[in-house]
Amino acid sequence: MSTVRKPIKKTSIQKKDKIIDQGFALMCEKGFHNVSSIDIAKYAGVSTGCIYQYFKDKKAIFIEGAKRHLKNICFPMVDAFIKFASQDISLEEVVSLVLKESVKTQRLSCNAHQELLSMCCLDEEIAQIFSQNELEATAKIDEQLRLKKINLSHSKEKIHLFIHIVDDYSHEMIYHQHPEYDYEVMYEETCKLLVQLLKGEEK
Repeated sequence: MSTVRKPIKKTSIQKKDKIIDQGFALMCEKGFHNVSSIDIAKYAGVSTGCIYQYFKDKKAIFIEGAKRHLKNICFPMVDAFIKFASQDISLEEVVSLVLKESVKTQRLSCNAHQELLSMCCLDEEIAQIFSQNELEATAKIDEQLRLKKINLSHSKEKIHLFIHIVDDYSHEMIYHQHPEYDYEVMYEETCKLLVQLLKGEEK
């Protein structure tokens, strides 16, 4: 097998990006273990040889797609806190924005999120990517809170909990929908919980 190369020309970069996007989408739709490199090549409209020019195997494609997906999931949350730090909006408003954007983003990529969670349980490397993405998002949110003069004790732990509560709320709204629950009440109570978690010691 030839050595994997890094594309330089614009057309080559676009072709590699297409393989990542199309390949990741296909593996999330059909399941990682149900898709071959040949399937990805056909789906992306490239030759199998082209796949191996840029990637060692289909797992390498999945990993690159997973990185992009996780950035897309966390970006709206981080972006909301950047807006919070730079504009005159309340913590209550930013929490509401985070919840709504998280549900919206995850609803648009249900297959990807489910397959990624499944792969995290099966593959340590992918689990590490998931963990690293959370650490980066935590650091960025912490930075924006400090710019807003919100200094949390045990900030990493509290922001980590914040991220997971938002994630769990989004899963409830998208995947579960128990008829026994009043989801307007759940939204209001989740907002209160998250605001309280981030109130911190203002200075």
